[in-house]
Amino acid sequence: MKSFDYFQKTYERMLGQYLLLLMVCMLVELPLSAQPPVQKRRFTLSEAILQAQKASPEAQAARHTYRSAYWNYRSFRANYLPEVSLTSDPYLNRQINRVTQPDGTEQFRAQNTLNTDLSLTVSQNVWFTGGSLFFQSSVNRMDELGGRTTSYNTQPFSIGYNQSFFGYNSLKWNRRIEPVRYREARKSYAETLELIASQTCSYFYALASAQTNLSIALSNLASADTLWRYAQGRYRIGSITENEMLQLEVNKLNEEAGVMQARMNVEDAMQTLRSFLGLADGLDIEVLPTDSIVPFEVPADEALRRAYENSPEPENFKRRILESKSNLASAKASRGLKADLYLQFGLSQTASRFEDSYRDPLNQQYVRLSLAFPILDWGRGRGRVRVARSQLELTETQVGQAVDDFEQNVRKMVRQFNLQARQVTIAARTEQTARRRYEVALKLYLSGKSTILDLNAATSEKDEAQRNYISSMETYWRLYYGLRSMTQYDFRTNRPLEHELEEAELRQ
Repeated sequence: MKSFDYFQKTYERMLGQYLLLLMVCMLVELPLSAQPPVQKRRFTLSEAILQAQKASPEAQAARHTYRSAYWNYRSFRANYLPEVSLTSDPYLNRQINRVTQPDGTEQFRAQNTLNTDLSLTVSQNVWFTGGSLFFQSSVNRMDELGGRTTSYNTQPFSIGYNQSFFGYNSLKWNRRIEPVRYREARKSYAETLELIASQTCSYFYALASAQTNLSIALSNLASADTLWRYAQGRYRIGSITENEMLQLEVNKLNEEAGVMQARMNVEDAMQTLRSFLGLADGLDIEVLPTDSIVPFEVPADEALRRAYENSPEPENFKRRILESKSNLASAKASRGLKADLYLQFGLSQTASRFEDSYRDPLNQQYVRLSLAFPILDWGRGRGRVRVARSQLELTETQVGQAVDDFEQNVRKMVRQFNLQARQVTIAARTEQTARRRYEVALKLYLSGKSTILDLNAATSEKDEAQRNYISSMETYWRLYYGLRSMTQYDFRTNRPLEHELEEAELRQ
């Protein structure tokens, strides 16, 4: 009887000690062997997104692409502005050439001349006709070095026009296409930054999930170790079977292996996020997931309207149609009559003295008309037109389908996002309930009112609920930034997004 009382008191003392140790381990969720603190850089989700949009390789590539589009657009606009040029083409001629004589005969004569000239030209493209208007002023000096004579030829004023009829007017078509292309590039840059934010959410919560799994593994290891030690005492007094004690030891060993795997998963996820954020290797990162969200509804029609206004996809559809129409116009122009007209009117004079070459200038006119009409091309021109027309019809069909897909994707994302806030709330409540159930199952097991199988089931449900909560948060933020990328609008704050490179950055 005294032996039984001794074992009962020993059992109660051990039970109290291990319960205390277990509660401490569960609260602080630390491994039994304390590790020295490691210096880490902590990121919230918003901080990680700002870092990614600033320094990630994807963000830098997006800026370079946008900068190239900006300079291409600047070059396009320059084609419609006046161009001023100053040219000179001096040459020295000291050789024997065949020269036509006044009587029509030809003889070889030694020539020794120096010719210098200077010309100022102002030209302007006329986009609606495809022609070119120019104004020119020039002076030319010729020195006969053998006879030591000098003569001047000046054109104080000359105006001309060059026009191609029935041809392909690239100025008109580029004026339609290039602004659309630039708007597409600008909107693509803004969309890319939000897609980078969405991708950051994936890597951020991948590390958050790995950190959570490591925390779960450490907590479960501490709990398994405590229960195994506690089971040894219970086994010695005969209150549990050897099978149950061995099961607890297996649980402990599995949790040790789980901790090692969880540590490797944390390192892998950390490396992926670190590389994506453009941070130096070797820097430890710790992420701090957002614990709560602000639920709000996104109107589907409003989101679709914003998407049509701000997404690059509608601009892409428009550009593809215009390019196909441009190709058709070029094919039609290449098979028919071609005519080129060149007109020039001006004043000119020549003299042996420079100042005399500007006195009493004589007017001069020059007109040239070139005609070309293909008589037999064996159907090549007609074939090019049919191919271009077929390509236009195909593009229109593809764009029509793409427009339908675009609208469906926007509405689908809106539906998913509006439901996801509720999913996060459910996941949070499930996690709290599963944790409470685990605590109850643990108390029941310690009091001998349940089996180790019930406790293992409650532990698995607790861990799975915690992982599901992290996963639901990741899905919520990915959908949030994905919706922002399509609409360029923040429905949470009811404000449009602003992603523009400054003029100084574009000029770099």
